[in-house]
Amino acid sequence: MKYTALKGVHDILPPDIFIWQKVEKAVKDIFSAYGFQELRPPIIEATEIFIRSIGETTDIVEKEMYTFTDKAGRHITLRPEGTAPAVRCYIENHLYTLPPPQKFFYYGPMFRYERPQAGRFRQFFQIGAEAFGVEDPKIDSEIISMLKLFFERLGLKNLNFEVNSIGCEKCRPDYKKALLNFFSDKINGFCPDCKRRFEQNPLRILDCKVDECIQLRQRAPRVTEFLCSNCRKHFDTFLSFLKLLNIPYVINPNMVRGLDYYTRTTFEVTCEHLGSQNAVAAGGRYDKLVEDFGGPPTPAIGFAAGMERITSLLKSSGNREIPAPAVFIATIGSPAEKEGLVIASTLRGKGIWVEVGYSGHSLKSQMRKADRLSAEYVLIIGDDEINSGKLKWKRLSDRTQGEISFNEVYNFFIAPYL
Repeated sequence: MKYTALKGVHDILPPDIFIWQKVEKAVKDIFSAYGFQELRPPIIEATEIFIRSIGETTDIVEKEMYTFTDKAGRHITLRPEGTAPAVRCYIENHLYTLPPPQKFFYYGPMFRYERPQAGRFRQFFQIGAEAFGVEDPKIDSEIISMLKLFFERLGLKNLNFEVNSIGCEKCRPDYKKALLNFFSDKINGFCPDCKRRFEQNPLRILDCKVDECIQLRQRAPRVTEFLCSNCRKHFDTFLSFLKLLNIPYVINPNMVRGLDYYTRTTFEVTCEHLGSQNAVAAGGRYDKLVEDFGGPPTPAIGFAAGMERITSLLKSSGNREIPAPAVFIATIGSPAEKEGLVIASTLRGKGIWVEVGYSGHSLKSQMRKADRLSAEYVLIIGDDEINSGKLKWKRLSDRTQGEISFNEVYNFFIAPYL
């Protein structure tokens, strides 16, 4: 029987895994510089936390969650996103008792049952960050700045920063009424999902990607025209900080995000090279979610970035940095094998990548293997080298070569890496 991966999931193999590792290192380096600490929440959670946070009428809850009942009769869900687990963790571990802001980042697999397509998988990986306890729009701009620096560190360019404010519980009801009035005589032309959204949450019509719905919502009322004074001040201050930090942005009034917990600031980082699914990172404020989960009133903001989309952009830009061994040790004969293994162990102990030849392989085949691996240096050890106390070295990039004594190996290879 031939086994294959399930539909919508995929293996991550070299050389792609090297791009993933580069992204993960950039996450740790950049996010840590902004004071975010790593959080590792579980992959499974109680189903209720996603229904309560994301919203019963969202596509994720209605169609896409992997939910099952365990042996104890509990409803369990493979996490479809990372914010709700982070909020649950924040409250359960009483992190609100610590000085704000509490800032965390995480990365790992998420799960949604949807039709696999370019940039979308049923198991996919996200990078996320959450900041709790600060209402100041300064932190909103800091997060955008952090994302910009992160993408620049990866070498990604031509990205668009789209921002919006969807108001709060005070000003949003008036906006919903205006949307209902605008859509009321157009509803028959909308897709089935938007017809349902019209009754349950008309804001989500603005998030629909169906061409007919996009056309019908042209000239719809803009949410920024209905902001209360506090939300307007918050948004204007946020925009002023973006200008101060030299972050180019576009106000996208249709960007409401697909989850119910968002308030005020929303944002997306998009790239035209990704096609219709063009968001690389997206997020916003969720100032009421901690309180809705039973915690104290706590303003918060966060975002998620798709690993698959980031790596796709890096690959399309020609970014395929493949690491190679620093040293390949080719040996001839049993005494040389033993000597080579000791040298390899010493170098590896200092963090240097070393590959060795194995018995039964000719010197010629070992040299071909070193060349295929793009090793930087090859050490050649045989009976003559052991008898003379000197081994041969070759640098494959420029074909230079020479001899060194066995006791010079440390300085020759390890010193440059110290």
